[in-house]
Amino acid sequence: MSVAVFLELENNEYKKSSIEALVYGSQLAQMMGIELVAMAFQASGNTDELGKYGAQSFIALGDTNHINADSAPTIISAASASVNATVIILSNSYTGKNLSPQIAVSSNASLATNVVSLPASANDFTVKRGVYSGKAFAYVTLNKSTKVLALTPNSFDIKENPQTCNISAYNGESANSKINVVSTDKVTGKVALTEAEVVVSGGRGLKGPENWGMVEEMADLMNGATACSKPVSDMEWRPHSEHVGQTGITIKPNLYIAIGISGAIQHLAGVSSSKIIVVINKDPEAPFFKAADYGIVGDAFEVVPKLISALKA
Repeated sequence: MSVAVFLELENNEYKKSSIEALVYGSQLAQMMGIELVAMAFQASGNTDELGKYGAQSFIALGDTNHINADSAPTIISAASASVNATVIILSNSYTGKNLSPQIAVSSNASLATNVVSLPASANDFTVKRGVYSGKAFAYVTLNKSTKVLALTPNSFDIKENPQTCNISAYNGESANSKINVVSTDKVTGKVALTEAEVVVSGGRGLKGPENWGMVEEMADLMNGATACSKPVSDMEWRPHSEHVGQTGITIKPNLYIAIGISGAIQHLAGVSSSKIIVVINKDPEAPFFKAADYGIVGDAFEVVPKLISALKA
């Protein structure tokens, strides 16, 4: 038996959220006393990096530039079955949210998404998961012999557990895809919003797109990503790919800095799981202050430049 972990790549490197899933899988495999198997859609894996985080085997599922949502679940399920995986783990990323329910159906498995903890024991397989847009937690027990877990990014510390990792290629029957990807356009040179440990976000209090330079500069100084509230993306001050909130992207960075954002409930739904929230707003009655760990009441155009100067120093 084994624990199988599906890894995602970005620019030929494993995503941080996937490494977190690998570390989670390593700890779970140790608890269950079974092997940890990693797999990804690539020609070969970096066995040194995978072994460093606990993988004992790696299955190369085949080289591709895009994961087809209709064929990938079948391949992942078949590869997992080939190593008798009783638990299949992946990140609850956009790709993971798409794949995990399909893998569960293909594998006749129990499914838990938004998972934020290891089970208390391997015998009573109960995990903690975020529900209601991160405003509450539920404890769910997975009863089927095969389980699929999709892990919330930034929920697990990355710890090394060096192992010797062996590589093999998936030789099973490939699934015919009905989707043909013509091209993929990606933003390069920036930290992905869903992967960022620090996010600096702006709202209507910044008064216009011409004032976003200080938000970007602050994020760059902390190796973070930029985000925005829904009204900002609706007014096209910033791209919709930066919109965080209930109808946008849900994030869980270690540090979330909100500049000129009032803190409506829809916005909080997407950022409330952040470990530390800092709010900068000139309105002392802004709802966001109730959710903040730290708050600065002041004009963003005075406060943020001082913070930037302090970061540079």
